[in-house]
Amino acid sequence: MYNMGMADALLVYNPAAGRIPVRYFIGGVIRALNDSGWRVEVAESVNGRHTTQLARMAAQENFRAVFAVGGDGTAGQAASGLIGSQTALGVLPAGTANVWARELGVNAFTLFHARSLRQNARLLAESEPCAVDVGLCNGQPFLMWAGVGLDAMTVKKLEPRERFEKYLGVPEYFATTVWNMTLWHGMNLRVLADEKQVEGHYLLAVASNIRHYVGGVAQISPSAFINDGQMDLWLLSGSTLADAFRHFFEMRAGRHLTSDLARCIPFHTAHIESDIAFPIQMDGEPMLGATQVDIEVLPRSLRVLMPFQSRERLCNPSSS
Repeated sequence: MYNMGMADALLVYNPAAGRIPVRYFIGGVIRALNDSGWRVEVAESVNGRHTTQLARMAAQENFRAVFAVGGDGTAGQAASGLIGSQTALGVLPAGTANVWARELGVNAFTLFHARSLRQNARLLAESEPCAVDVGLCNGQPFLMWAGVGLDAMTVKKLEPRERFEKYLGVPEYFATTVWNMTLWHGMNLRVLADEKQVEGHYLLAVASNIRHYVGGVAQISPSAFINDGQMDLWLLSGSTLADAFRHFFEMRAGRHLTSDLARCIPFHTAHIESDIAFPIQMDGEPMLGATQVDIEVLPRSLRVLMPFQSRERLCNPSSS
């Protein structure tokens, strides 16, 4: 138990995140937040569930913010504990892919950006919160995406990784996807998204709340807002390795937006089912497989600290 009596922010960090240990840099983050007037308590998370519990505890104590140091999974886990509260989430990216950092346009903590933790802490400490949408997938919250099929299969194969494996990054993700395609030939899905009914054979289906995807190297929904009360459900057709390659390169070039093999359905609620169990991932973390998923958008249910320029670009002012 942490003594939170004198603090107005919780700094929670994942010691296993990223390619280099973050714990040696936490002192600099605390000083940066202190210099901006924040009183900070610090907690090291044991696992994802612990991160969520710590964030929920901070919300119950009416903290102004939880600053989460880690990867995209850590961000999503902290968000899960803050939904519906007035406590804001400040993500200090220090993971492997750091897609949330790409979305916000900030540098993640890496060997080449060792000062970014302090810089981002100062940036977020002076930021105003923006209320953003959160998704529920089979009752579990997610901040960025919920996917079934090929991407979830790749995540399940990769995670958890030892720190030395994380240096392989995108090449390992790509190689694992290629290997999985020798085993995975898609799935027959029945989809109900709001009032639209769709059936087909797909390599993957992904509900996206943000613009970036594929480890952050491509934009799947380049004009998406994170506070408009809806998400995009992408259905990518195919059954072969060649189909997977085509989707990857089309997405990198933005051609998936007009591809006959990709379909986008904006939605508020969605139901996806199959006759066989499929793998599931949420925010880049593997989940238990199932034969169906129910996805729901919780409009503007999470307060997030983000730089002014990011808020202008990602938040629709008419939805505030």
